[in-house]
Amino acid sequence: MKHPARTSRRTLLALVGASLASVPLLNSPHASAAAAGLDDPAKKEIAMKLVSSAENSSLDWKAQYKYIEDIGDGRGYTAGIIGFCSGTGDMLDLVELYTDRHPGNVLAPYLPALRRVDGTDSHDGLDPNFPRDWARAAQDQEFRRAQDDERDRVYFGPAVRQGKTDGLRALGQFAYYDAIVMHGDGTDQTSFRNIRRRALNQARPPAQGGDEVTYLHAFLDARVWAMKQEEAHSDTSRVDTAQRVFLRAGNLDLNPPLDWKVYGDSYHIG
Repeated sequence: MKHPARTSRRTLLALVGASLASVPLLNSPHASAAAAGLDDPAKKEIAMKLVSSAENSSLDWKAQYKYIEDIGDGRGYTAGIIGFCSGTGDMLDLVELYTDRHPGNVLAPYLPALRRVDGTDSHDGLDPNFPRDWARAAQDQEFRRAQDDERDRVYFGPAVRQGKTDGLRALGQFAYYDAIVMHGDGTDQTSFRNIRRRALNQARPPAQGGDEVTYLHAFLDARVWAMKQEEAHSDTSRVDTAQRVFLRAGNLDLNPPLDWKVYGDSYHIG
């Protein structure tokens, strides 16, 4: 079971522009023309495990489709593989997509309640059976596919596109992904776009002629600052003893074997 201090939740959501174009990976002294981006299937699997280690204290991210809990962070219910929240809009979007594809599903009757509680931590109209029905829905392959698709649309795809636009390799793309999972991409000062803007004030990414390692340190510094603005995010080990470890080792392509810690727990991908 996740603990509130271990759980990262985003603020109200807005999408990164879907029109971002990919650019070649420039000016990195360690770049390899054959290096796979985070959207390579093997790299994406690593990314899912890395996020799950922080979000769910487990590498088994596929076991989280059925997960649902109110962790007391003011965002209502948190659920699924990426922590969709009843209070932040992404859970509503997910259930709407699922219902478009599979009308009459077990979660469809909760849509009016999800619309009412959006932006709040209320369970009005959801209790007592919503958690039970979420777990039931997670047995449906169509619901699991909808979770995958919303994860990619709202979080993974935009992060990877922006990372490639900035000339970053897999590790940098993952740093963006992990940040947008936690902070969303709204207009507040701790959102992904403003973390990135804070980093750009300190260093240039490879696409702008900068050094990749220097820029990623600046981005992670900005990310740590953002995390410390909210008590629920104040444990920064998912940066300090995970992403920063890979960066200091020069593993910009996020190649296994990988060893890291989150909240004091050790993890390994061979």
